[in-house]
Amino acid sequence: MWFSFWRSKDRFSLDQLRYLADQLTKVQIVNEVNKDFVIEALRSIAELITYGDQHDPSFFEFFMENQVVGDFVRVLKLSRTISIPLQLLQTVSIMIQNLQSEHAIYYMLSNEHMNFLITYSFDFRNEELLSYYISFLRAIGGKLNKNTISLLVKTRNDEVVSFPLYVEAIRFAFHEENMIRAAVRAVTLNVYHVGDHSVNRYITSAPHTDYFSNLVSFFKKQCMDLNKLISDTQKNPGPDSKATITAAVDEIEDNLYYFSDVISAGIPDVERLITDSILTLLIFPVLLPSLRIVAANHVDQDIQSDVVTSLYLLCCILRIVKIKDLANTIVAALYYPLESLTKCFGGQVNGMVPDNGFTSEGDGIDNNNNNNLTKNNKKGLVVNVPCSPSSSGFHPQSITMLNNGSSSNVALREVLLEYVTDGVDLQVLGALSVLATLLQTKELDESMLDGLGILPQRKQQKKLLLQALVGEASGEEQLFSSETSLTRDGIACELDVYLEKIKEQYGVSFQLPNVIPSPRVPRFQVLDALVSLFCRSNISAETLWGGGWLLRQLFPYSESEFNNHHLKLLKISYENSACALEKEVKGFWPDLLITVLCDEWRRCKRAMESSSPPKEPKCMLFPPRMLFSEEDIPEGSSFTAGERMHELVKVFVLLHQLQIFTHGRTLPEQPLIYRPYDHRMDSRAQTSGLVSVPKPGTEMNLVNAVPCRIAFERGKERHFCFLAISVGTSGWLVLAEELPLKKPYGIVRVAAPLSGCNPRIDDKHSKWLHLRIRPSALPFLDPLKYSSHGKLKTKAFVDGRWILAFRDEESCKNAFLMILEEINYLCDEVHRRIKPLLKLETVLDMSSSSALVSEDSSSHTTPPNSL
Repeated sequence: MWFSFWRSKDRFSLDQLRYLADQLTKVQIVNEVNKDFVIEALRSIAELITYGDQHDPSFFEFFMENQVVGDFVRVLKLSRTISIPLQLLQTVSIMIQNLQSEHAIYYMLSNEHMNFLITYSFDFRNEELLSYYISFLRAIGGKLNKNTISLLVKTRNDEVVSFPLYVEAIRFAFHEENMIRAAVRAVTLNVYHVGDHSVNRYITSAPHTDYFSNLVSFFKKQCMDLNKLISDTQKNPGPDSKATITAAVDEIEDNLYYFSDVISAGIPDVERLITDSILTLLIFPVLLPSLRIVAANHVDQDIQSDVVTSLYLLCCILRIVKIKDLANTIVAALYYPLESLTKCFGGQVNGMVPDNGFTSEGDGIDNNNNNNLTKNNKKGLVVNVPCSPSSSGFHPQSITMLNNGSSSNVALREVLLEYVTDGVDLQVLGALSVLATLLQTKELDESMLDGLGILPQRKQQKKLLLQALVGEASGEEQLFSSETSLTRDGIACELDVYLEKIKEQYGVSFQLPNVIPSPRVPRFQVLDALVSLFCRSNISAETLWGGGWLLRQLFPYSESEFNNHHLKLLKISYENSACALEKEVKGFWPDLLITVLCDEWRRCKRAMESSSPPKEPKCMLFPPRMLFSEEDIPEGSSFTAGERMHELVKVFVLLHQLQIFTHGRTLPEQPLIYRPYDHRMDSRAQTSGLVSVPKPGTEMNLVNAVPCRIAFERGKERHFCFLAISVGTSGWLVLAEELPLKKPYGIVRVAAPLSGCNPRIDDKHSKWLHLRIRPSALPFLDPLKYSSHGKLKTKAFVDGRWILAFRDEESCKNAFLMILEEINYLCDEVHRRIKPLLKLETVLDMSSSSALVSEDSSSHTTPPNSL
């Protein structure tokens, strides 16, 4: 019988299907002898049914009339080898996935055969079999709708009592294989988005609700693992650290997007379950307690990594999981002192006990996690936090406790501001990212944002205007008063709702003081913190840009919020930055200073005016880019100096634009600098004929050149004529070969940048001149050569060295003085052009008028106007 199967027939015909079904019916045992036939029969039947569904309905009619699916199940029961279940699951999956006819899909799902296959005891120790089984479940899930889902459930009194597809799928929700977890999530999302009310009641009833708490427990473990990874990376960074962290971050964000997709199904009970689980398993016991402050002299990398990881996760949860109650509850919790949360959830203030902060071990997936909610409800802690009536600065009580190295009695929102004013770079970036995320969270009530001090002015004015238009006295009074903020009653009312919810559902009680301070207090606190940030010198430029973006979002068109103290501090910081920039004129890269300045001016302006922060929250997880690495870049090299110059320029540009902004001036598209101008009529560049970049092979006049010798290879000394020239803000060191038949002309053979050459006459050989030869461009400004996190894609740049040998000491000294003179010309021109930027009064005058900047007449006889 088995060999007759292989006889020649029309492959896609009803006769062939009839023949295969007949042969399959005759199978009474499946063993090593006939398993190949059974496998081929199952595979061929799948092909024929798929073909018939699209071309000939009689194929599937025969399939139904002869109940071939029943033979599938019978063969599975007879099988004693793993290959039959594999092929059977693949066959059914292919059929379900490819069937287009609703009639055919209903038939496949209408009998109990699918539920039998779903609940069949397969040997899942075989990974391939498990993979086919999960694909089978996913194929069925892809066909679910309001009509088909009823075919897969069992009901009693119009209530679902059994749903094998869902129950069996979530058994593998936390499998170690990412592809299996993704397939299970696809199945569950298909179930949730059907919108069947009876099914929704089933999945939100015990014990199926454990799935949602287990999801959050699994996510919590991933957060713990991420924190450990961040801590280990900060202690021992490796070449693959970034890739490892990125992979972990991607997985965490995938989980949060799954939460978001689940919530988008619109099942209220599921939204409530996820909200409660996130709050009780992650936010209250882990993330918020990790936001602690230690004394400045106590440096603990584990605590720092806890803080950074917590800030990142808070940003992700608020940004991705868009639940109104969750967002507003998190903001309400920021009014709590750390002590209130740690005591309520069984921890200590230092976070060194289980279930309190990241310093504890990650929890396993526990089906009894919902019991925590009940336990917490039995605990109540009433906390009174006094507020200072001061309209600027932190509360005096807060300052005292923070300076003592304890943050247990400080409201968490003030801890965030303390990170901004005194934290390390990553903590500053994290705190700014949280504030920016809250600012962009549409699910938050505006009164909650105003209570935090981060409601943008335009939204304040809009709401007060609406209140005034509808005749509300308070709105009209505030609109035309100096206190442009929402009413205290409005803030307290919204806040009380969520504080009461935290008290009733999560067991933590909090009371606002009887006398609520002016609503301008939190706004001044945020403004004070940001101004303090701009005065810090140990924070990276990229992080400062994040603070600048937040400031522009909060105060987009008014300088009235800035008091004299703010303006004084910002001016001092600007002047210090201008002094540092002025020193760079004499540094390694003055020839590129103006180019970098103009580029960063445009970048900073775009960043400040963008609708989103300059850096993504996940950037806080990566170690800050070092200015140099001892392994790749020698200390003191031009590469290090270039990065330092680039950083100083970015800080200067930000502080410069903030000066214009805080004084209510319009920010120009380009920085106010003088036009290029070179008044020298008999410069070496003009005499030599090299008024542009000297390229090899260019003919030049050697009248001012000095003969010398140099060996680019060992034992191969060559004779050249050396010349240093400068044109405007550019300069070069030129080595040319003399043309014997056309003296005094020669051909340029080698040219190198003049800036940064650091000329030095040898101490022992007074005829030798040492020159440092740096790259002609900054490599980290080239995206083709530099990665986004400070890694050179090619071999690190190393400065070259020239040792020029001259005929006598006088020639060597003349070459040395020629270099210094041309460097001075170049630096003077750079300083002349950027001079308007270094004078704040000039900048403010020019930005408030349409007149062009002109150089004072004392500098040159024909001063050109500047752009």
